[in-house]
Amino acid sequence: MVESIYGLPVHGYLREIIEVSIMQELVDKFARATSVAAIVVDVDGSPVTIPSNFSEFCQMVRSSPVGEKGCYESDRRGGEAAARWNSLSLYQCHCTLIDMAAPLIVDGVYWGAVLCGQVLLEPPSQEQLQQIRSLAHRFGLDEEKLCNALKKIEVVTEKKIRAAGELLQIVANYIVEMSVSRITSQRLTQQLKEKADMERVMHQLELRALQSQVNPHFLFNTLNAACRLAMIEGASQTEELIHALSRLLRHTLRKIDQIVPLREELDYISNYLFIQKTRYGDHIDVQIQAQPEALDAVIPIMTLQPLVENAIVHGLEPKEDGGTIFITVQCYGEKVCIEVRDTGLGMEPGVVCHVLEGNRSGQGHTTGLGLSNVYQRLRHCFGEDCGLEIFGSPGEGTTVKVLIPARHK
Repeated sequence: MVESIYGLPVHGYLREIIEVSIMQELVDKFARATSVAAIVVDVDGSPVTIPSNFSEFCQMVRSSPVGEKGCYESDRRGGEAAARWNSLSLYQCHCTLIDMAAPLIVDGVYWGAVLCGQVLLEPPSQEQLQQIRSLAHRFGLDEEKLCNALKKIEVVTEKKIRAAGELLQIVANYIVEMSVSRITSQRLTQQLKEKADMERVMHQLELRALQSQVNPHFLFNTLNAACRLAMIEGASQTEELIHALSRLLRHTLRKIDQIVPLREELDYISNYLFIQKTRYGDHIDVQIQAQPEALDAVIPIMTLQPLVENAIVHGLEPKEDGGTIFITVQCYGEKVCIEVRDTGLGMEPGVVCHVLEGNRSGQGHTTGLGLSNVYQRLRHCFGEDCGLEIFGSPGEGTTVKVLIPARHK
């Protein structure tokens, strides 16, 4: 059975997409006009509308938990049979009454059914009454009262019940179809808006990159000259620092929309942290742990740097005794979780809520990429198959978790 359509879940979702009050009014008026009981159920047989014009007999049966469970199961089977044949289905319920199910189908997907009936095609026989007595005993109901209620059930022709069901199906199916169309239209509009927002962000980043662009050959020739000079002067630490800066810049000057293996992104972070350690000394400690099998996953270039920089600038730098940044990478089934945790000052709960909205540190200090941009770039690359969460409290540090697919299609 189809589980979703246009990204909408089917099971238990009918109540969420339709205007239940409108459907209820339709069912009520139908029941009054035809003197036939009616109800709308979802794919699991659970009621979506309140039962309309239900007979005394059916109300008694449904007052029993065992009887009500049997009614739900009958409704589910009747609806599935109608959906299977894509047509009205006349069937006998578990209490021997005649019901009819009309499937609610939109674009080939079964959403639920309109059920009507609770009638008899002929007066109850002695054999049927005996069966009702047995059911009453099982349901914990009074046998004679249930039998008397059965005798009050209206006897109609099959032609009448089918005509009534066809009428109700046409209108109810139209309501469901319009509801599905409205919801999918809203989702498409939201997707288009997200795409437009992402394109705007990428355009701004490209402009920023152009504004700050330096001729790469000139830049690297200068760095090479400085590196040779450091080597001649015996300044090994300076030489190592220039090498790290050179590797970092080669990574930074690549296109912002590229995706790279996670191991390459971690190499970049290692160079970045080496430079920062040179600046801050023992004020900052760094620990990196990564499962080897997670390193083949891909990630938008320069995703982790803003997270690490945020930990340094807002967490550890203002803290008198500094602290530690822990970076861990682990596989969890089809996902890879990257965690950047610091032991810094932490954040107020209100600040945590606004970080992803771009209301704090609107752009990164080094790359111009703020945390909100990181999240938008992840969504642009992976859609809904990714996530970014921030946890923090004052004095307890901050944790940022990034979830990406282990294998990107």
